[in-house]
Amino acid sequence: MAQAGDQDGAVVTVGCRRGREWVRVSRGLHRRADVADPAGADLLAWQALLPDEAAFSALTAADRRGWDLPPLPERLPVCVAMPYGVTAPVRPGALRVTRHRLVPPHDVRDGLRLTTAAETLLSCAPLLSLLDLVVLVDSALRAKDIELLELHLVCRHHRRGVGRLRDAVALADPEADSVMETLLRVLHVVCGIEVETQRTVRDEQGGFVARGDLWLVGTRTLVDYDGAVHADRRQQRKDRRRDRRVSGADWVLKAYTDEDVLRRPASILREADAVLGRPHEPQRIRAWTTLYRESCWTEAGREALARRHGARRPAG
Repeated sequence: MAQAGDQDGAVVTVGCRRGREWVRVSRGLHRRADVADPAGADLLAWQALLPDEAAFSALTAADRRGWDLPPLPERLPVCVAMPYGVTAPVRPGALRVTRHRLVPPHDVRDGLRLTTAAETLLSCAPLLSLLDLVVLVDSALRAKDIELLELHLVCRHHRRGVGRLRDAVALADPEADSVMETLLRVLHVVCGIEVETQRTVRDEQGGFVARGDLWLVGTRTLVDYDGAVHADRRQQRKDRRRDRRVSGADWVLKAYTDEDVLRRPASILREADAVLGRPHEPQRIRAWTTLYRESCWTEAGREALARRHGARRPAG
């Protein structure tokens, strides 16, 4: 029976293993039930089954790298890349194998072989919608797993999905602090509103007033995403003090929640048009709604990803 683990004993096993202290990962594949990182242990179990030339790729690698992901469908298969000619284990619906001419470029994190940041983004590009891919690219840049210059070089590859990756890089900005900030920025940009991220406002004496997630270029208006942290009373007091500073400096700060971004985007466009002093043209929002409907923030988008990914259908 093949085993993998540390000096305290095996963490995973390949072969028949029974007992409450073991959890079944797949047929003939188990990991200990008491591990601190069950998801990581599951992948260690899979890795024990894989040839040495294989590495976890696509969304599996992105997740283990700690990148922000869109709301994914359940029960996605584990993604693995390996060269042609190497025998792969067969686990229909549970393991998704892509083939390469050479051993896929990878590094090791927490004992797991993960494709490089560039290869991970390339392997995600055919699977994700454009909006979902922008979220991933922003996160990879923010984590400093890849630089913008390298991304532009990656986009020269002749690979399936590279055109979508090129479009995502054009919309990307590593300054976004969260997924929802990315969505809020993209909403403005595709509706033809020029914005600058992480704009710092100072008073006439050069003193710090506030920093906004977005600045509507050419105006004195900042735009912020208000996440759950802003519901905390202490944070609310800080926000009120910030609002007074902004108002005192003759600026305006508009704050939006995830409900505004995902459910009421037309109102955000309308307010931006008013600030910019341009005619409100409701049809501009179609560019955003098209991206949104194709993304994993909708049930249809998640179902489409599951089909592309070869996800297992729920039982029953």
